[in-house]
Amino acid sequence: MSVEWTLDDGEVRSARWISDADTPAPKRVVTADSRIGTAAAYRHICEGAALLWTGDYPSARQLLASLGKRAEPRKRPTAQTLTEAFHLQRREQARRTRILSLLLIPYEDGWTIPLKRAPEVAEACAQAYGEFDELGDGPAAGSLRELLGVVGAYEWRRKGVEIPALGGDRIHAHYGVFSPVRGEYLDLAANARLRLPGVVFDIGTGTGVLSVILARRGAGKVIATDLDARAVACARENVQRLGAADTVEVRQADLFPEGRADLIVCNPPWLPARPRTRLDHAVYDPEGSFLRRFLDGLPDHLEPGGEAWLLLSDLAERLGLRGESELADAIDAAGLKVTGRETTTPRHGRASDREDPLYEARSKEITSLWRLVVS
Repeated sequence: MSVEWTLDDGEVRSARWISDADTPAPKRVVTADSRIGTAAAYRHICEGAALLWTGDYPSARQLLASLGKRAEPRKRPTAQTLTEAFHLQRREQARRTRILSLLLIPYEDGWTIPLKRAPEVAEACAQAYGEFDELGDGPAAGSLRELLGVVGAYEWRRKGVEIPALGGDRIHAHYGVFSPVRGEYLDLAANARLRLPGVVFDIGTGTGVLSVILARRGAGKVIATDLDARAVACARENVQRLGAADTVEVRQADLFPEGRADLIVCNPPWLPARPRTRLDHAVYDPEGSFLRRFLDGLPDHLEPGGEAWLLLSDLAERLGLRGESELADAIDAAGLKVTGRETTTPRHGRASDREDPLYEARSKEITSLWRLVVS
């Protein structure tokens, strides 16, 4: 895909379109610099035109911030239920994303931004998108908002996230792989009663953090799976860095590897809704299909006498996105039974943010470790 624009002299220019989220290339693009005001920029965007920035980089960031304020709704709609509040919030987030993603910046060879006072972003972009010259020929353009996310993810990956359940060791999340910043489910896995199993499956491993925790707890062999290639690379890197490579094997697979395990663990996406970005896949599970497929596959992959740990938040039930008996019904339909449940409450900031429209649900959220066996 490419974007095209016309210069003042009538010459038509084009550039490759860069979007990790596979957002379609804007059909209409106009150039802009610091002479354009926020009102004019917002009007262009609302009329469907993307703005390709030609001024200095700091001015582009200032305009993006101003557009963010302009995009704030003058009056927030009042939701009658938490379910409605959830959908209204997601709709508003999508609207803001569409607006703010239409401020574009150019790229040249080696992920250089040909704007005055532009930062060095080559390594961050290479980690997110790949090498510049491997993606095609000629200049490129992409969303400034997405670039800021790429740079932020690069810093998260470089610094890592300290994991108390690993004694303070750090997990480094690659771009597009959900970082384990919410530690409730990790603490449950680290402290739950565990019969030292021979083989463990870690389904949907992400960064590999649960696999390392279980390896350190004495698991004989951990096979971690994820369908996303970036997650597989990320998990392998973390497993190697944290000295668990002799115990943990990471494979690319859709849910289960071949064979059976004494223990199968999974922290699936917890909200049954449609993901919009790569990171969303760690949170949103359309119609609960991942969860149901996991439960349905357990009888064919658990060793006799083995058990599964389902690590899951109840936020979906509290928001009315999943019926109160739906999880129990799915467990029963899969030929499983619950032998125990351990719970904890969230510690993240949104659980105490009274300004959040979903505060009533978030403040009461419970994360559980469900112990499941074949009935």
